[in-house]
Amino acid sequence: MKRTLSIVALALLVALALVSCAPKGPAEIVIGGVGPVSGEAATFGKSTQEGCELAVEEWNAKGGVLGQQIKLVYEDDKGDAAEGAAVWTKLIQQDKVVAIVGTVMSKVSLAGAPISEQYGVPMISPTSTNPSVTFADGKLREFVFRACFIDPFQGTVGAKFAYDDLGARKAAAIFDVGNDYTKGLSEFFRDTFIALGGEVVAFEAHATGATDFKAQLTKIVQAKPDVVYISDYYNDVALIAKQLRELGFTGPLVGGDGWDSPDLVKLGGEAVENGFFTNHYSKDDTRPEVQDFVRKYTAKFGAAPDALATLAYDAMNIMLDAISRAGSTEGVKIRDALKATDFAAVSGRTMFDEQHNPVKAAAIIEIKGGQQVYRTTVAP
Repeated sequence: MKRTLSIVALALLVALALVSCAPKGPAEIVIGGVGPVSGEAATFGKSTQEGCELAVEEWNAKGGVLGQQIKLVYEDDKGDAAEGAAVWTKLIQQDKVVAIVGTVMSKVSLAGAPISEQYGVPMISPTSTNPSVTFADGKLREFVFRACFIDPFQGTVGAKFAYDDLGARKAAAIFDVGNDYTKGLSEFFRDTFIALGGEVVAFEAHATGATDFKAQLTKIVQAKPDVVYISDYYNDVALIAKQLRELGFTGPLVGGDGWDSPDLVKLGGEAVENGFFTNHYSKDDTRPEVQDFVRKYTAKFGAAPDALATLAYDAMNIMLDAISRAGSTEGVKIRDALKATDFAAVSGRTMFDEQHNPVKAAAIIEIKGGQQVYRTTVAP
């Protein structure tokens, strides 16, 4: 009996040993993604999610990173700063992400960035252009990077285009006073336009969520500008453009990358014709990196990628490349690898300056015949 028990015990030990030595399922590296899948900029969040998903899919098809598959956990920030802070905390504390690619809107990235900094979890915002995302209160955020050019450059390019290419000498601007992105962009446009020798004849703020802009636009039309700068996101741009045309303004409209949505023309119609905006890339760029990405994205999602999808794809690739070069998922090592980035991204060769901002060329896109048409590229 004792011998029988000994044999059974030995068999159990062997079985346990075999189980412990058996190959385990593939380990995963968890990456967080954040974007406004619902709310006022929902198309931006969807594009961002798709860009992230395509990049992760391609890396996994090639074996992942550091021999492990990548798991993307994508959260909806609803375009709200408080919601953004909540999902940032969830991703880090509950999902145990090693890095975050997100988010779209500057006001939400400004809520998430301090959390990434606190926990030492690197983040790359694909499209938050406000300078304070990476550098706030005179201090660099060590773990925070971005894949897009920043508002000073974008506002400067918009002003130069209005002054030099459109020949405008009087400009007006309207913006959402509760949004760091729109407010900052208009301020940089105003300052550059004045420095070039132009005059800003009206500088009007509107409340977040407003739908009737007639009071501000009446002042703008009465000031007789040559051009109106609208720094809002596409949904507000469409409303503003319609009301501006109804009041009789027929001149050109200029704005930032917040215009870049297929819904702009759907919502704005003829009112957004003769509109121009600064953007991070054009699908008509003939570089092989651009055309290869456009082909792959269109095949997967059924439509050509906008700049949001492109920058999310670039940001995810830059992050995964950094993890690969770091040879580690430790936050400090990923951060150091990000600082040494030199990556041939779709939106252009990317390296980071001392404030973790890339310096890139900007494309000018024209709304013409209901389509986005590549106009020109402005180098930094």
